[in-house]
Amino acid sequence: MPRWKALPDELDPRVREFVEAMRRSVDRAGLGVPAVAERTGYGRASWERYLHGRLLAPKGAVVALAEVTGTPVVHLITLWELAERAWSRAETRLAPGAVAATAGTLPARPLPGRSGPPPAPLPSDGERARPRTRDGGADRRWRTALLLAAVVGVAGVAAGAFFLAAGREPGTAGVVASPSPSVATPRVLPSGVRCAGSDCTGRDAQTTGCSGGLAATARTATVGATRVEVRYSRACGAAWGRITPAGPGDTVTVSAGSLRRTGQVSAPGATIAYTPMVAVTSADDARACAVLASGQQGCTP
Repeated sequence: MPRWKALPDELDPRVREFVEAMRRSVDRAGLGVPAVAERTGYGRASWERYLHGRLLAPKGAVVALAEVTGTPVVHLITLWELAERAWSRAETRLAPGAVAATAGTLPARPLPGRSGPPPAPLPSDGERARPRTRDGGADRRWRTALLLAAVVGVAGVAAGAFFLAAGREPGTAGVVASPSPSVATPRVLPSGVRCAGSDCTGRDAQTTGCSGGLAATARTATVGATRVEVRYSRACGAAWGRITPAGPGDTVTVSAGSLRRTGQVSAPGATIAYTPMVAVTSADDARACAVLASGQQGCTP
């Protein structure tokens, strides 16, 4: 029994080629869909759709897949760009005048031609503004109450502005208000990112959304035929170590000051290994080292 189901006949050839390339990457890494979902941070149901041609995978998911399977990211992204253009053109043909969304910045889109039931009609502006009434008198009473509430609201805002300008709070005339203590503004994280700084230490870069397009290789070294990297995410304020290709018994370690984390190949047939993250203030704070099963070892500068 074949592992993958046949792709839909209506798929554009460029979309088909892209999906088949993703399937080959998963097969070469010896992973199943649950493992791909766990390591990339994208849901299992989403990967079922991506790998069966029912949804076009977003760019972030493609980058994450390349990382966890050891596939050259440039190859997959090149195919994705061709598939994305074909997908957008198909959507434009199906909906003349509509602006095709970009899969790298918006959620994955359903396969053109497989639309669901039409959405329920939205209420008109009048219906959203007020409830329906059975008689004109009730309608007039409702409008009168709404006008009164608006007048009271405006009066309250004006009073508050007056007291604020005078340096006093309502009810405390003659008393100069003391300045309120400053409050630290919480850090706003990009969409999909689940940690920042010390909260990221010990956590997985894939499942927390710190990898993919938010990460870059800051330091590299070569141990035998293996590439050792320090991966750094400014958005998360964290770094981790990665080695490719990796085999059974190979280990990679990342350290920053007193923090240290180690990773190994976690699935049979996988060709990539990476560590949990450590919090850093800059990429220069982190160092990655590899110890191979062959006995060879080395670190990034």
